[in-house]
Amino acid sequence: MTFLSSSTMGTGMGVATTPGAKVQPYITTIEWEMLDKRRFYPLSMCSSFTVRCFLYPLTLIRTRLQVQHQNALYKGTFDAYRQISKTEGYRGLYRGFWISAFQVVSGVAYVSTYEGVRHMLDSNGIKDTKVKALVGGSCASVVGQTVIVPFDVISQHLMVLGIAPRANQGGDMTANPLAINTEGRTKFQISCDITRTIYQRDGLRGFYRGYVAALCNYVPSSASWWTFYCVYQELGTAAVPESTPHTAVQCCAAVMSGCTTSLLTNPLDLIRTRVQVQRRTIPDTIRVLWETERFNIFKKGLTARMTSSCIYSLAVIFGYETVKKMSVLPQYKSSVAW
Repeated sequence: MTFLSSSTMGTGMGVATTPGAKVQPYITTIEWEMLDKRRFYPLSMCSSFTVRCFLYPLTLIRTRLQVQHQNALYKGTFDAYRQISKTEGYRGLYRGFWISAFQVVSGVAYVSTYEGVRHMLDSNGIKDTKVKALVGGSCASVVGQTVIVPFDVISQHLMVLGIAPRANQGGDMTANPLAINTEGRTKFQISCDITRTIYQRDGLRGFYRGYVAALCNYVPSSASWWTFYCVYQELGTAAVPESTPHTAVQCCAAVMSGCTTSLLTNPLDLIRTRVQVQRRTIPDTIRVLWETERFNIFKKGLTARMTSSCIYSLAVIFGYETVKKMSVLPQYKSSVAW
């Protein structure tokens, strides 16, 4: 566990020293063994689903920007939002949402792995929070992606179907590589068609198309996000007055971590999306991207990704840290730093 004190920040442990008050330690990092799991899991799933509901449109916009050829359909994030809202209605911004919502399940596996690995490392004498964050984030991403990639593949095909009619007018089938007929069909029927077509073409392997690309993207992203989060949190805690709510410091650290990670890993995310949707190999995808986009790979969809990542990081950490504080065992409740 980690305690808050400006005078002992280097050690990660200290006490509150308000004049005239009883000396009281404040816990700033709630460890796995301090949680009541019966409260933590349900609250965590509700928090994750709520955040996903609000931020899904940004994920959809980012995916469409990454799939399109240069600026063939959308000039940028705000233009994409305007066009999708105008041509497909606001429901178009939630195309594929219910398939994507299964990521809440992977979120449970992700959190359990992250916290479990941190606890294991701590039990083996590794106390450096940044090392625990780096290893925990990496392992959690591997487990989470193993669970969610099949749903991610189906969801991304649903996301880009909205641009298929306009793309097909120019002979571009990258928006609908499975040639799915959407006329007069419900979203459930379309989802079933996509699932059936993927299985018929590639078998079970088709649902893990882009799995390696996803790992190459999300493992470094997750590892760097949690590492930067710890770094920024420590810097913020040392810089602000002791009266500053620790949750506010954590939220600011999350936003900065999301921004930093997006800048560093955007090309990896672009490659992953193209591999999963356009059904090419990783080397072919990299070659085509370089031939058609050149250095635009570093900024393609970046605004949407940074916006999504920063807001998502803020919302997730606010929910995650609040849920952890609400789920601590009774003996720790009075010591938690809010």
